[in-house]
Amino acid sequence: MITAINKKNQKLVSKAYKYLEKYDQNNTLRDMAEDQDDQKAYKKYDRICVDSFDKYLEALAELPKREADRIEKIYYK
Repeated sequence: MITAINKKNQKLVSKAYKYLEKYDQNNTLRDMAEDQDDQKAYKKYDRICVDSFDKYLEALAELPKREADRIEKIYYK
């Protein structure tokens, strides 16, 4: 889990990080379904990816820029 720079933003930082992790996990499953030509599973994981990434972006929009940049820097390190 990531610690926020400003403690008042901790809840939003945790929320954004959770959605980013969920997106990443389902993106891996989506890629595997695509490799196996499983269209049903691909559509399922694609829908989950879109929803979780949208929620991640919403959480980032509520955070100050330095907090948002820090999440991406730490996650994609």
